[in-house]
Amino acid sequence: MDDVPLGQLAGLLVFLITCSAFFSGSETALMALNRYRLNHLVTQKVPAALRTKALLSRPDRLLATILLGNNVVNILATVVATVISLRLWGESGLAYGTGALTIVVLLFAEIAPKTLAAIRPERVAFPASWVLTGMLFLSFPLVLLINGFSNSLLRLFGVSAADSSGASLSHDEVRAVLHDSGGHQIESDQVEILLRTLDMSGVAVEDVMVPRPDLDVLDLNDSWEELREQIITSPYSRLPVCRDGIDNLVGLLKLRRVIGALNDDDAGIELIEEHMQAARFVPEGTPLMTQLLNFRKNRSHLAVVVNEYGEPVGLITLEDLVVEIVGGFSDKEPLLPGFVHPQDDNSYLVRANVNVRELNRRMGWSLPEEGAKTLNGQILDYLEEIPGAGTSIRLGGYTIEIIKTEESAVLMVKVRPAKKTSAQTALDD
Repeated sequence: MDDVPLGQLAGLLVFLITCSAFFSGSETALMALNRYRLNHLVTQKVPAALRTKALLSRPDRLLATILLGNNVVNILATVVATVISLRLWGESGLAYGTGALTIVVLLFAEIAPKTLAAIRPERVAFPASWVLTGMLFLSFPLVLLINGFSNSLLRLFGVSAADSSGASLSHDEVRAVLHDSGGHQIESDQVEILLRTLDMSGVAVEDVMVPRPDLDVLDLNDSWEELREQIITSPYSRLPVCRDGIDNLVGLLKLRRVIGALNDDDAGIELIEEHMQAARFVPEGTPLMTQLLNFRKNRSHLAVVVNEYGEPVGLITLEDLVVEIVGGFSDKEPLLPGFVHPQDDNSYLVRANVNVRELNRRMGWSLPEEGAKTLNGQILDYLEEIPGAGTSIRLGGYTIEIIKTEESAVLMVKVRPAKKTSAQTALDD
């Protein structure tokens, strides 16, 4: 090497440092790639994505190729830098050459390329896949030998080179990814809908159904004039039909099927019986996602919710499920003005028959949702008796004072949260 001109040695050193930067950046870029975006590009048959996916399918072979190339060029760079130092400064210049090479390698072959690769992994990894695929092909026997030793060492610790279980995401991890994407890759409204859809797996129909006391039903024992007026003024498109109370449910009626014939001279209860359909029943513990699939399978929009004894306890509609996913459509947001009244002392008067889960969602509270579905039910479960006015309890960290009761239920309470949330602030305004 003594016969090689100094300029050529300097050029060779620059080339070796460039190769070192390539290997360092490629390693970081390939490890920093978004695996889910990569899989999406693979399904679209993008050639660079297909090559990259093939390389990442065996990370042990990929890393062996990169590290083999990186170590070779770094060793050669050290040799060349030593020769240059000896020619320029003699043996006393070895220290200068070593220090200068360390700084150059650190800045230009490690920090700068790895930072670029971490910020723009696709722009570095996809072009690099061409070179690395060729290198893997040419050095395959040596790579296999290196992997044989390294994989044997890993097996001593119970690790398999083919293990890729870490690529899957748990439910909570998916939620975290969606939260991080909100307002960036995915619109905030879309993130909210996706999060609501994920949450459906832990919600049952009893949590969103219209409870039995609030049901609007057609009782065939009522007079025709009462039934006719009820159909005309009903805000719903379908109504349950019963005889002598909802426990004797006989069917469901699509109101549009009879609305045009209500004023006919011969119209009567027989009109309802002729057009009503058989009711579909669903257990109260059915998950919402399961019920959504059932609605699609049966091409239905409404089902009667029954308890373990087969007694009707409520009604679930397709609209209830849609609202659970995308939120309410009403501009008036009836729950808060009708059920929650802010007070001057930062407390809230709340109607006790409100659904606790919906109250938590709208107000940003964290009242307990296990057990009873309404605030009245939660209080009765806690006290195991009907409390009198003035009774105070602590429920989930919230101070709740009983304001008004009746013989069988709590009607109105005062809730004092620990601190005010953004939803409460908006309500006060």
